[in-house]
Amino acid sequence: MANSKKKWSQDVTEHSNAMDLKEGVSKSDDPKEIARSIERSAEERDRRKSSPFRAAMSMLTFYINRAGEQLSKKRRGTLEKAKDELRKDFGRQSRR
Repeated sequence: MANSKKKWSQDVTEHSNAMDLKEGVSKSDDPKEIARSIERSAEERDRRKSSPFRAAMSMLTFYINRAGEQLSKKRRGTLEKAKDELRKDFGRQSRR
């Protein structure tokens, strides 16, 4: 019964076959460092269903959404800047 009360996102975080990120990368204050680490993980990953860019952006978006309202404005800003860095790294246009 306890397992049925878990949130789906917690289950994904704990049991997913998703990218392996460098320990503590999500706690970094440097958007470039976060983006480069996620990019490396996406490029190295051989079991993905989409492009490395989409896999990297999905991972970052999942983390932001998972944190929800508990994410401070400063932290959210850092992670949004990391998304911009990912776009630059993959040669995509910024959304701003």
